Parts: sequence; C-alpha cells; structure tokens
Amino acid sequence: MPTVMSVAICLFTADLRVRDNPVLRAALRADEVVPLFVVDDGVHASGFVTPNRAAFLADCLADLDGALRARGGRLVVRHGDVVREVVAVAEETGAGEVHLARDVSAFAQRREAGLRRLMSGRVRVHDSVHVVPAGAVTPAGRGHFAVFGPYFRRWSGVRIREPLADPDQVTVPLVRSERLPERADLAGGEPSPVLPRGGEEAARRRAEDWLGGPIVRYADLHDDLAADGTSRLSPYLHFGCLSAVELVHRARAMGGPGAEAFIRQLAWRDFHRQLLADRPGAAHDDYRPRGDRWRTDDALVAAWRQGRTGYPLVDAAMRQLAAEGWMHNRGRLVTASFLAKTLYVDWRVGAWHFLDLLVDGDVANNQLNWQWVAGTGASTRPNQVLDPLAQARRFDPRGDYVRRWIPELAPIEGAAVHRPWLLPAEVRRRLNYPDPIVDLAERRERFHRARSGG
Repeated sequence: MPTVMSVAICLFTADLRVRDNPVLRAALRADEVVPLFVVDDGVHASGFVTPNRAAFLADCLADLDGALRARGGRLVVRHGDVVREVVAVAEETGAGEVHLARDVSAFAQRREAGLRRLMSGRVRVHDSVHVVPAGAVTPAGRGHFAVFGPYFRRWSGVRIREPLADPDQVTVPLVRSERLPERADLAGGEPSPVLPRGGEEAARRRAEDWLGGPIVRYADLHDDLAADGTSRLSPYLHFGCLSAVELVHRARAMGGPGAEAFIRQLAWRDFHRQLLADRPGAAHDDYRPRGDRWRTDDALVAAWRQGRTGYPLVDAAMRQLAAEGWMHNRGRLVTASFLAKTLYVDWRVGAWHFLDLLVDGDVANNQLNWQWVAGTGASTRPNQVLDPLAQARRFDPRGDYVRRWIPELAPIEGAAVHRPWLLPAEVRRRLNYPDPIVDLAERRERFHRARSGG
C-alpha cells in the first residue's frame, strides 16, 4: 500500500522568520509543510496596513520566501479571510494540523477562535512572539500586572526556552499559491522616504551589529537623542523577523549594564502584551479613566503632526517620524506628553497618527505607551507633564538632534537652537520657523486644573 504523507500548515502571522520559530519547527514534524501567509481582508479593512508597514511587510515576505526556497520549500500566499483560506488549504492538502503563534490583540484572538471552531482539535498554538507569554506570570487574585516593576522582577525569574536549531529542509506539497504581494498590492500611498529594509536577513545583520558593540553603551546612551544609541530592532521584533527569546539569551550571556537595560526594554513589550491580553479594550478605551474632557483644536493638532509647534524638540521628533517611519523612544515620550497634556488632546488622536506612520506600529506597545504618557494607563505618575525645554536640555544639550531634523534651525549654534523665539525678529523671519503655539506654563496649569476637576 502507498505511504500516506502527513501534512501540516504553518500559518505565519507575527513571526516572519525561519530561525528560532516554534511554529515552523512544530509543523515540520509532519512529512510535508504548507508555509502559509494570508493577506487578510480583515486587517486591510481595519486600516492597519499603512504604506510604511506595507512596504516593510512586502520586504519581509520576499525574504521569508527566499529563506524557505533555500531549504527546498516556498511561501504559499493566499488572499481573503484568514480562517476561510486556512480551512481551504487544509482541505486541498489533507493537512491534519495548523500551527500558529499565540498573540494578544482582539483580532488575533478572534482569528484563533475562528480556526478552533472550524478545525476542532487540529489547531496548535505556540509561543513565538513573546519572551514570557501573557498569563505566564500573574499577581495573586488578578489577571495581569498593572505596575511594571513587580512584573519585571517576576518576568526576570522565569526560565525561558532555549533557541531552536535552524531547519535544514522544508518540503511543501503540491498546493496553489498566489504571487508574493508587492508594496502597492498591500496599501496605496507613498511610504516615508527613509525606511529600513524588512526581513529576517536585514534583521539579523542589524542584530549582529548591535550585539557586537553598541549594546555595551546602551545604559548610558539610550536617552541621548543625538547619539541615536538604541538598537532600532523594534520593526523587526514587531513583524517577528527576530526572536525576542534569542535576543534575551544572547544579551544575558554578554552581561553588563547595557545588556541589562536592553533586556528591560524587551520586558516592556511583554508587560504591555499581558495587560492587553487581559484587557483587550485598552487598545481604544482608557485603562484607568481620569474623567478627562479632552479639548479639540484642529489647528494645534495639525501643527503637532507637521512638526510646526515652535518647540524644536517636539518638532524634530515629529519630522523624524514622518521621514523614517520611526521615532526615538525619548522623542515618543516628549511628543506624546505635548499632545495629551500640554495641548490636552485625546491620546487616541496621537496614537492613531503614530500607527499611521510607525513601521513598528504595534497595538499593545503603541496604545498602552500612549496611555502611560497620557496618565490613563499603567503609569504610577499619571499627572507628570514632560517639559520639552527641560527634556531638550537634558537629552539634546548641544542641539544636534534638533539641527539634524529641522534644517531651518541648523544655523543656530549650541543650545540656543531650543529657544529660537528668543532670537531677534529679523533672524526669526529668515529662519522661517514658527513661534511657540502655546505657553507651556499656562498649559501645564490648565492640565492640572482639569485633572483635579477644576
């Protein structure tokens, strides 16, 4: 009698890599594997696939297909509803199991529930996105940690799995595939002019460069805007081109303050995911309502989006976002505080603008970081207002970051670049840079009065 070949589906979602991928390794226990990516109609309808993330995703899929082909396989692409397409591929190939990554967003949870409903007993979910999965550590009597410090102490004590060996061979059965999507297929509009290249190969090059030297000074330089001393690995982690587990193992092996500070940032990703897993509504509702009556001012919001607030540090960060689809973390804190607290505009306005542009736009990290800054989230200092002038003195003391992103201010020497409105009127006219759109002291007082119910 002919031998019946077992077939499994590896559904790629937020884990677009072949190295240290528990989903792929588990699927490879079958004789043949369908490495499947579905260009999901639901994601596109949500508006989450923006030009920047579409460009990066197209790179990721091309790179993933190349890595699979190097191992004798290929990426199978379908368009449509992800649950319906997975079921169709299972019927076409006789697949006995579908393997996918566990994720925490409401969309991901609906996807998993739909697969379980239609493929009863054949769905296998793996932890390939987190270092410590959501729900693995919980405080007594609650579903999640609401404060990072206690969470991080528990997180640090969890024994995490060892990185998996690279697969040597991927055998794919005969199955129909549509062509790999290009950038324009995924989203209309032009991406930001200076985007990183997506994919596992680019991710691993950047990770090797980071771990090979700059990480050593991360504890000292992670807030230095001009030094740009961060890893810039967040887009690759968002799309799963890199394994966060592997990064933690390698950083722990290095040791030292820089590696410890970097590991702490990876823990923040898991902290926000465990919070969102337990409170999915926090993606759009206040985690801790403060009774805010947010103000609406289209002109002020437009100035913030365009990097024309008259506060150079805010404007430089917003222009970096527009140009690169990425922003330094210190810039994210300052710009978010300026919108939500200085202008007292609903944090959701800023969060969705960030998601429009960020290559690493992640619902858990983006929305809950915005809530943290706005004081409606898990912050222990909900009414703290970041003064952009004080932040500039501390984190861009020579003004190098501002001059890099605001060319009209480049002629100003030293720290004076942070207060261009103090220059003579004729100089300001020549610079073509706006005066401040609001008074910081007045707006700080208004914010605190509003938060106190006044």
